[in-house]
Amino acid sequence: MNPAAPLEDQLSPVGIVVVSHSADVARGTAAIVEQMVGTSVPLAWCGGDPSGGLGTDVSAILTAIETAWSERGVAILADLGGAELNSAMAIELLPPERQSRVVVCRAAIVEGALVAATEASCGSSLEQVRDSAEAWQP
Repeated sequence: MNPAAPLEDQLSPVGIVVVSHSADVARGTAAIVEQMVGTSVPLAWCGGDPSGGLGTDVSAILTAIETAWSERGVAILADLGGAELNSAMAIELLPPERQSRVVVCRAAIVEGALVAATEASCGSSLEQVRDSAEAWQP
């Protein structure tokens, strides 16, 4: 934790970002997460390309990271390889002091987001959130 950050920021749960090639999938996944864990976990989503078609957009991912930002970090759940690649590019564009506090989880987007948010709501670390999402199996 950052000792210079206000105490409420240090206690804030890890944030969750859902990135999908489809705005509907991203929005729906975020809605399921919010229904399951409430609003205690910082949550954001983005999906689709800037023209409204299928795809992902690095600037939208950056905005989602900012929306879900927590001093404890942000876990990103992405649906396909391109979403993972654009998420990694967005992380590289963050200020250096934030880059290490954002991770892309290799997990199924809906199930992984639910597991990650549940883990985050319990106050777990970024590493624990990522590990739980990646360990989930049907």
